[in-house]
Amino acid sequence: MTKTSAAYEAVPVFPVGTPQPAGSLQELIEATLYMPFPFRTNPHEDRAAAGVDAWLARWGITDDPAVADMIVRTRPAALAAYNSPATDAELLQLVADQIAYQFAFDDRAEELGRHSPELLLPLVCESTDILRDDRPPGTPLGAALADLHRRVQQRCTPAQAARWAWNSREYVHGLLYEAVAQSRPVPVRVGMCTSIRALIAGVEPFYPLCEAAQAGELDPEELYHPVMRRLARLSADAAVWIPDLFSAVKEHRTGGMINLALAYQHAHHCSLPHAVTLAVGRINTTIAEFESLYRSIAPELSASGVGYVDGMAGWIRGCYYWSRTVPRYAETAAVPAPV
Repeated sequence: MTKTSAAYEAVPVFPVGTPQPAGSLQELIEATLYMPFPFRTNPHEDRAAAGVDAWLARWGITDDPAVADMIVRTRPAALAAYNSPATDAELLQLVADQIAYQFAFDDRAEELGRHSPELLLPLVCESTDILRDDRPPGTPLGAALADLHRRVQQRCTPAQAARWAWNSREYVHGLLYEAVAQSRPVPVRVGMCTSIRALIAGVEPFYPLCEAAQAGELDPEELYHPVMRRLARLSADAAVWIPDLFSAVKEHRTGGMINLALAYQHAHHCSLPHAVTLAVGRINTTIAEFESLYRSIAPELSASGVGYVDGMAGWIRGCYYWSRTVPRYAETAAVPAPV
């Protein structure tokens, strides 16, 4: 791979365009969001869904009825199937189980963090000890994480597994940042919101699994190329900002702040539909830059490199189609969005 492709192409702003009549906030999002990636799903979705239920029950995570209900409303296997449509059944199960774990972990961290960031410290320290030092777990969530870590080490190369552990630790630490931000008396600024959102998105821990899905391991020069690193940032941002659009109603109702649409609403003192429109414009520009950079570097990529970037694009596509249908965000379709 040559170094010349590190120069990014100029990417024009991709505007929302002329607003179209929309009866609900969901219709507004669907009418204005730029989604160039068509819907796809994995044929092993049903098997993965049954596997998630059994795996969560094995570690006692769904013994809590509230967690069991949350899993029903979030459909982790559907998100995995939409993000990873070509993945084999074994790897899809790993992706689905990890998504389910992160949903449960995130909700637990949010519950504790709302009372005090200090209450998160035991959860964060246990997770870090497991991921960094292979320390034995002491909680059901810790046991589930240790199992994921073991399975990643079995499926991935040592380098891929190390990247998975590093990205997972960053995600865990990000939840502590979120708790501190939520404890502030005033909403965070847009820039701080996106910085924290990048940490707690929980998307980048899955990128080493995208690597593992390829026939061959990516060369370090290819994996760490500046354009590839930029593609990873763009895809992770777009993938998590899209659910922010659909979850804004729920987050507003429950007092959440680390949400792109809500950050724009606080910054501009505007209605939620207008804030969503502003957020859509930023997401559209992000996806357009991802497309442009992918076109610029594609001729220099190996087959594994192409598959890896396709996996990152899959997260953008998958999060969109999942957000449109998941029961967790059903309120979005009931909120009017006058133009």
